[in-house]
Order: sequence, then structure tokens, then C-alpha cells
Amino acid sequence: QVHLAESEGGLVQPGGSLRLFCTASGVTLDYYAIGWLRQAPGREREGISCISSSDGRTYYVDSVKGRFTISRDKAKKEVYPEMNSLQLDDTGIYYCAATIDTDCPPSTFHREDEYDYWGQGTQVTVSS
Repeated sequence: QVHLAESEGGLVQPGGSLRLFCTASGVTLDYYAIGWLRQAPGREREGISCISSSDGRTYYVDSVKGRFTISRDKAKKEVYPEMNSLQLDDTGIYYCAATIDTDCPPSTFHREDEYDYWGQGTQVTVSS
């Protein structure tokens, strides 16, 4: 069983940065691709990035490309999404999730049904 936990989010001003992390317990992350998903107010949850375990390849949706970076430390069982140039639309609950595959699904990593294990989520609010 994979247990995932996100770090605490917070309140960030527009244009600011925030680095979250996701910690896994119970298992090694070597066998799981890890995704980050977001649920904005009034909207469905959607994947925004994913990092493969096999080769560290990363994927991003267009709305965060160039602003968000995802990395991982397998030894620490942690994954780090770093979010820069935050915008009001980035407000939402952020989740890390694992898929039972070492590789992110390139064309469907944004779909929540691609993921098998979930953290509890953490609130990120972008506001002035």
C-alpha cells in the first residue's frame, strides 16, 4: 500500500513562488510515476505534471509549462513540485498521486483516473 502526504501549502502573492513536496511511506518510489493534480474552486480535478521513475522524464500541461518544475529524490522518497510566477488561477487544492507504472502516460497524465494512490491534498491560495 502506498501512502502519500503533501507538505503544507499556503498563501502566496501573485508572481510569487512556492515549493511543495510529496512524501511516500511504506514503499519505494522506484516503481511508481508520480503526478501532481489540482482542483481549482468550482472545477474538476486535473493533472498538471508528472515525473516518471524509469528515466525522470517530466510532463506538464500548457497552463503551467515554464512556470512549474517537478523533480524527485528517490532515496528520500520525495517528489518536489516547484511553482514559480504563481497566478490567481493557480489557486486550488494540490494533490500528489502515484500510478502503478514507472512511466507517466504521456498523453493522459492529466487525467485523474490514471492514478491509483492519492495524498490528502493541500490548499494553495494565490492572492494579494
